[in-house]
Amino acid sequence: MSGRAISILVEAHPLLRPAAFTTRFSRPLGEIPSPDWLQALLSLKAAAPLSRDEELRLAVRAMLRHWGHKPAGRGKPASEYLVRAVGEGELGSINVAVDVCNVVSLHSGLPIALADLARAEPPFRVARGGEGERYVFNPAGQKMDLEGLVCLYDARGPCANPVKDAQRVKTRDETTATLTVIWGVAGHEPRLHAALSWYRELLEGLGGTVEEVALRREAAPPASPSS
Repeated sequence: MSGRAISILVEAHPLLRPAAFTTRFSRPLGEIPSPDWLQALLSLKAAAPLSRDEELRLAVRAMLRHWGHKPAGRGKPASEYLVRAVGEGELGSINVAVDVCNVVSLHSGLPIALADLARAEPPFRVARGGEGERYVFNPAGQKMDLEGLVCLYDARGPCANPVKDAQRVKTRDETTATLTVIWGVAGHEPRLHAALSWYRELLEGLGGTVEEVALRREAAPPASPSS
């Protein structure tokens, strides 16, 4: 897409506090090496300005349950998957955009969505996954059910969520611009702001140009009258 400003319409949700931004790189990701210092942060023992905790982990799960998702097993938040994958030595460098995303998610404890802006088409919105909605999330063609899950939608349908991003919007060597959504939760706004600040610092240190994405929140529906 062009360099014009974008926004995201966010469906009312009492526990969700997202933040979003775009990043534009001077070269395609395939031409930008992931530095050693960044890869070193993909460790549970790495020194980082943020550290995950059990209170936040439970709050993220509560946020995902609100619309009916079960955040366990294959449906657990991506931030929890990262802890296991890194602890078992299963996560290596992918590209600078994904590596920074994984580093911030791992240490902050917040799940994060990342999409290639050439593959994701506005308008964007965040809403509850509908009945029967699914998407492919890996090159093998595996699909995940989205009903009840907090999802990012683009013009073609659901494309990302706090568990797994859709394969169709994932970054590639040709990627030059990305959209990031940090899935923050109520009661942990300082953690969200700290993660956002560190994320931006890392990206700008790698030559990325970061721009905040405006979030337009839908009003909560009026409370039902008491009987």
